[in-house]
Amino acid sequence: MARWRPGWRWIGDVLRSFVVSFLALTLALWALPGTQVTRGTVSVAALAVGVLAVGALLRPLLTYVTVITGTVGLLVAGLLAQALVLWVALAVVPTVERFSVGEVVLAAWGAAVGGAAINWLFDTSTDEAFLGQVLGRAVRVNHRHRSSGPAMLVVQLDGVSEPILRQAVTGGTMPTVASWLRSGRHVLRPWHTGMPATTPAGQAVLLHGDTTSVPSFRWYDKSAGRLVVTSQPADVAEVERRLSTGRGFLADGGVSISNLFSGDAPTRLLTMSDARLPGADRGAASYAVARTGMARSIVLFIGQMVTEWHQGRRQRRRDVVPRVKRGSSFVFLRGLTTVVLRDLNVAMVAEQMARGADVIFVDFVDYDEVAHHAGPSRPESIKTLESLDRVLQFFAELEAEISRDYEIAIVSDHGQSQGMTFRQLTGRTLHDVVAELARQPARVHHDDDPAEPWAPANVLLSSAARGDRAMAIAARGAGQRRGGGLGPDEGAGDESIVVAASGSLAHVYLTDMPGRATRDEVLARHPELLRGLATHPHVGAVLVRDEAERLLAVGAHGWRVVQAGRAVGGDGVDPLAVYGPHAADDVAGLDQREHVGDLVVLGAYDPAIDEVVAFEELVGSHGGIGGAQTEAMLVHPASWDVPDASPLTGLDVHATLVRRLEQLGLRSETQRSLP
Repeated sequence: MARWRPGWRWIGDVLRSFVVSFLALTLALWALPGTQVTRGTVSVAALAVGVLAVGALLRPLLTYVTVITGTVGLLVAGLLAQALVLWVALAVVPTVERFSVGEVVLAAWGAAVGGAAINWLFDTSTDEAFLGQVLGRAVRVNHRHRSSGPAMLVVQLDGVSEPILRQAVTGGTMPTVASWLRSGRHVLRPWHTGMPATTPAGQAVLLHGDTTSVPSFRWYDKSAGRLVVTSQPADVAEVERRLSTGRGFLADGGVSISNLFSGDAPTRLLTMSDARLPGADRGAASYAVARTGMARSIVLFIGQMVTEWHQGRRQRRRDVVPRVKRGSSFVFLRGLTTVVLRDLNVAMVAEQMARGADVIFVDFVDYDEVAHHAGPSRPESIKTLESLDRVLQFFAELEAEISRDYEIAIVSDHGQSQGMTFRQLTGRTLHDVVAELARQPARVHHDDDPAEPWAPANVLLSSAARGDRAMAIAARGAGQRRGGGLGPDEGAGDESIVVAASGSLAHVYLTDMPGRATRDEVLARHPELLRGLATHPHVGAVLVRDEAERLLAVGAHGWRVVQAGRAVGGDGVDPLAVYGPHAADDVAGLDQREHVGDLVVLGAYDPAIDEVVAFEELVGSHGGIGGAQTEAMLVHPASWDVPDASPLTGLDVHATLVRRLEQLGLRSETQRSLP
């Protein structure tokens, strides 16, 4: 307060806040039954002044109360802070009638939602007001901490392929990234994911340097007799326990935000393997009680749902092909990921930058979520990149205002490929075909209700479940009833064949056979299965090991032996040739991973129209090979030491990130060599 000085900008903000509060309260009071004011607009104006004054005094206290009460307190504060402020304001404004508790809550939230809508109109649907508030809070936090020296922020744009990013840059969709590249400050490099092209495999290598633990988005663990699904927090935590060495990318003072795996970060926020929001963090707490924070998100959340309904209807009306059903669950998930989760991520990253964290890794899933259902190059998918570019610009602006020098890099974990689904092309799912060829039932895991889009919701649910309070216990119960999280129930069954599909990749397991079955064992058990799948018109290739432990790629018109990343021997047409020059290497890499299926099925790829067949009901898919799904990207400062390899691999990117931390003095060789 001693340092505070009024200025023209402050005066403008106060006047705007008064106008917005006055209009919003007028709407809220008008909507309530009866007469609440005795002197008309004068009473409402007095109440607006009271709300602004009381809010300015109470919100710092509410923020600290939120911190003390933890994650559940964050949610409660976001819902009740507006009501508490209005209740106190009513107590000091005598010309307004007293309300019941229910009326106070309704009026407060009516005013909050109305104010957020008015601000949204004032700002022409931009994020300027919200980002400005977050920036201001972060600068004030930084004044208290005053850390200095170099640091690193890595922003993952989930599912954004290198070709899509390049298109967005040249098309004017991402002006911030374009300016970084054109100025020479940053360099864009592709990196090849191989198989599986999924977020869990991508983050396993980026954050932990692991290339063997994750064979797909979901797989069957024969030793445990159960399916592992990496949209479920319990499964992700178990996978990290197996792959972590304790020396991940974020091990030395790092912060993990909204990731699947933690990178061994000491601070883990909304990270699925350890999904919690520590009470010491005040970024999200400030967001929850901010004047336009939670209310703004609710308004924009509803707006995104309406937008999704309109865009899905437009696709149907125009008969856009390929397309998939964009049902009610996706309408909800789109609003959750592109508004609520994104805003929480921004608030938490800003808080950690202001506090001077050495290294931060955050994942934004906006593009990936929309592109799955709309298509990777469709207008609504590209539109999400505009918002993400504004977030990157905000981080650069924040870096210029705080005392620590953050180097900002952008990375993706995989891309996406477009195409018709197996069910759309054949009228049946892959598991229907497997069951028919094997002449016995096969257990499938929700080809028509993919689990991956539910991962962000499960992060939030799992975060709320941490703790011992009543609401946390209720959240844990909800998660346990759904197998650890939201989404399709993929519980255990007793079928002897399991089909685990992940995009254009599917693993087929003979569950009653220990280890990995060979070709002869598969033929002895199910004589028609291998040939029936390999010759199916919408299957590109089937992978299987022979009795000599050689990896075979079998197609409709030929087969090859794959050794050391090369297709050798065999007969007829090489089924992998259509997938491009890296296909044999990708297949060999997948074969070295744990828990690979007895048969591995690849969706057919048509290079003429760059479309791949997906085994899940997703128009934009990833997991296998074909198209841009394996072409991830890295945008790094030009001063970084990056290998000359073309393309880079995931291990190259991980090594680059770790090496840069060492060069900045944030990680030492001694630390890296520790077990």
